[in-house]
Amino acid sequence: MRRLLTAVVLGLALLGTAQAAIDTYEFATEVERQRYRTLVQELRCPKCQNQNIADSDAPIAMDLRAQIYRMLEEGQSNQQIIDYLVSRYGDFVLYKPPVTARTLLLWYGPAGLLAGGFVLLGVILLRRRGKSGDAANGLSADEQQRLAALLSQPPASQRSPNQPPVDKKD
Repeated sequence: MRRLLTAVVLGLALLGTAQAAIDTYEFATEVERQRYRTLVQELRCPKCQNQNIADSDAPIAMDLRAQIYRMLEEGQSNQQIIDYLVSRYGDFVLYKPPVTARTLLLWYGPAGLLAGGFVLLGVILLRRRGKSGDAANGLSADEQQRLAALLSQPPASQRSPNQPPVDKKD
């Protein structure tokens, strides 16, 4: 009884893997095989987020691989196959969608954000540079004189104990 149960469990386990078979197609020429590989690598699975048709195990990807094979066998060009899939599933199936009014932000948005970041950084740096110069120029003549006297004085560690510090005005 135990052996029968083990055999049934193993049989069910193998049954699940039999369904995950790899698609195999017979091509008339190596050129057609290469076209097929190129198409399934370049087209995105409509169900998957970011996976091409070749790598996806989704049922729709299996159907699309079969459809591409049939269309190649019928003698359709790569562009005709791509146009068919775009008409059916939209630009999402393309990894490189065409530049249109709807995709301008997608194509030029990152460059615009980068340029805007550099402009913002430049404005911030120019303002900081302007503020640091204003702090030194904002001193009156009397304050500049006192600052010069303090800076010309030797540090406290080098001063003799009998030497008085510069007078501070109250």
